[in-house]
Amino acid sequence: MEKQKNAVGRRKEAVARVYMSKGTGSITVNEKEYKAYFPIMYLQNQVELPMKTIDVASSYDVVVNVQGGGQKGQAEAIKMAIARTLCEINPEYRPALKKEGLLRRDPRGVERKKFGKRKARRSFQFSKR
Repeated sequence: MEKQKNAVGRRKEAVARVYMSKGTGSITVNEKEYKAYFPIMYLQNQVELPMKTIDVASSYDVVVNVQGGGQKGQAEAIKMAIARTLCEINPEYRPALKKEGLLRRDPRGVERKKFGKRKARRSFQFSKR
């Protein structure tokens, strides 16, 4: 294996760049420990999911740069980037990650605002009189 592998994950407006190398299992997000960066347990589990799926949680150190979007979008972007990096490290991990749906990009985003409307679908308040 090379010194370091990397991949990009996206979700909504969030973009995560992951750099993975052999190590002890530490995950750093924007120079903070991931449990400090994501205080909500659900988001922590999202970040850990690809590593737990193939039982390599304590084998690799992960450094993440993420920007854009909200916390949930960022956590899911990181999840995808970690899964892609693991596939790059060892192609045998791919079937297990694919079965969990970790390699599929979620295409949903914010719907654009239409003219004549207040938001994408919300109309202005109707006044009968």
